[in-house]
Amino acid sequence: MSMYVIDDHPLLRQAIAMLLRRMRPAAKVIELEKYSELQAALIKNGEPELFVLDLLLPGVKGTSAVSEIKSLYPNTPLVVISSMPAGEAEETCIEAGADLYVEKATPTNEISSAIHGLFAADSTEDEVGTASGDTKLSKRQKQLIVMLDRGLSNRDIAAELDISEHTVKVHLWRLFRRLGVKSRTQTLHFARSHGLL
Repeated sequence: MSMYVIDDHPLLRQAIAMLLRRMRPAAKVIELEKYSELQAALIKNGEPELFVLDLLLPGVKGTSAVSEIKSLYPNTPLVVISSMPAGEAEETCIEAGADLYVEKATPTNEISSAIHGLFAADSTEDEVGTASGDTKLSKRQKQLIVMLDRGLSNRDIAAELDISEHTVKVHLWRLFRRLGVKSRTQTLHFARSHGLL
């Protein structure tokens, strides 16, 4: 299993790769400058464990790379890292299939915590199973649904739970994945139609 970091800025690419190597010393981290190099790298280095992708790559239009990667590897976590402020860019990336959106200005410990959360989500995915067609959610996931219903932003949720915004994003990602949805709106629709609210 390999982790792929795709960013045309050498310093940032190396910093992210170094961060991943510190998090998982045994992992193989592949650094790519161009999105067009990914297919050959996948053939050479094997199955992906994680993708970290710059949003503004040369030759890539909008979130097309995000959509392409997620169509090929729907269960592999994909982190978009960008110099663009969250807001609309984050929403667009999540809709395209990204699991997490991180601003390049984010402190290293928060990026590390957020990526670690994605790996933890994968390893605990089956901890809360489904029984007789009912969706079983953790206490935190039920709490998040109520907060989403109240219209709270990630920042508001972070303040109320006394956690970082990136941790909120990871919790939301787990919730979306558990419910098989891609957005807050879809989460609330699912929750209402399945009696979770």
